Amino acid sequence: MIPLHPNKLKMKLHRNLVFASIDALHDIFNEKKQADKVLRNTLKRDKRWGARDRSFIAETTYDIVRWKRLYAEIAEVKEPFDRGNLFRMFTVWATLHGIQIPDWPQFEATPTRRIKGRFDELSKIRKLRESIPDWLDELGEKELGKKWDKEIAALNKQASVILRVNPLKATLEEVQAKLSEAEIQTETIKGYPHALKLVERANVFVTDAFQNGWFEVQDASSQKVAQLLDPKPGMRIIDVCAGAGGKSLHIASLMENKGQVVSMDIYANKLTELKRRARRNGIHNIETRVIDSSKAIKKLIGKADKLLIDAPCSGLGVLRRNPDAKWKLEPEFLDKIRATQVEILDSYSRMVKPGGQMVYATCSILPSENEKQVKAFLKREAGQDFTMTKDQKILPSISEFDGFYMALLQKKEAE
Repeated sequence: MIPLHPNKLKMKLHRNLVFASIDALHDIFNEKKQADKVLRNTLKRDKRWGARDRSFIAETTYDIVRWKRLYAEIAEVKEPFDRGNLFRMFTVWATLHGIQIPDWPQFEATPTRRIKGRFDELSKIRKLRESIPDWLDELGEKELGKKWDKEIAALNKQASVILRVNPLKATLEEVQAKLSEAEIQTETIKGYPHALKLVERANVFVTDAFQNGWFEVQDASSQKVAQLLDPKPGMRIIDVCAGAGGKSLHIASLMENKGQVVSMDIYANKLTELKRRARRNGIHNIETRVIDSSKAIKKLIGKADKLLIDAPCSGLGVLRRNPDAKWKLEPEFLDKIRATQVEILDSYSRMVKPGGQMVYATCSILPSENEKQVKAFLKREAGQDFTMTKDQKILPSISEFDGFYMALLQKKEAE
């Protein structure tokens, strides 16, 4: 359900900020551009904007992206949205947040009196209340049953900003103190030894602590993956879907820079970003390798003490931070990604040494991408030498963090 913000009741709307939000929404909805990239560019438009102005544009835009279907139904508009439609949707957002609509020509055609009534009426239907496509609502109910109600509601809440402290550079207390000097307050999270949660959202990337590699931004659920893998100094660990390397960096820091992390990905540009981040983190035991042919995998068969497969997935568990993903996801993509997960498990699991371990992880809450994939793998020829040690489902409704799944598999010793 949409949270109403009493602190916004006396808010006065500023024309340039509203127009910037409308421009951003046009790019996201009509030009199909990625929300985070659009906002990054939008927020650079006017150097005079302060932190509050930027926060208004970002939060308003993300809110309207998150509730697109519901707001469009209330406003009685259909895609593609022209500017008039976008202003009608903005009016829905403002009215539901108790903000006075200014007397601007752009808002003339909006029936504000009917908005709350339509909101109450449409909120009785889950797919409209939670603002998701029909197919996704059907899939969620099919896979999760009654749990789907709670999970999709939790995935529509704004994500907290979580930091992962880099123990090679600083302690939790040192990072807290340093950020406090910059007027950024944080709190620790029980059960997450390197995590700090921001009390209020802030731009942490401009702080000295970030520039000096004292921390990375990484959700608490994502931090559990390296914990489950339990890397030790001196090991050879392979991260086969490393991307820009959030988990590789975490693994390397837990290894105290001793041993080797081989970070692999099919995208060279992501690995370039990982190298840059590693330098800032003071990490020098990561070697990056692009997967450009089957040779890259063959060279490492039987070489990993531990292997991480952070598999490509639907990303349903991280909808809170990527609300535009639900409008881009399609059922055909899910079928393809599940087939990819099968291929990756069968191919990359060969890298694990006899007696070694492997973690399979996704940022999805769907059993078909998670425990069902692992069970099917263990029955196939590729998985016959492995047994499940333990697995963990992190549900957003319980944890208040991203939805994740992770399974630790043990490979039997050589005979």
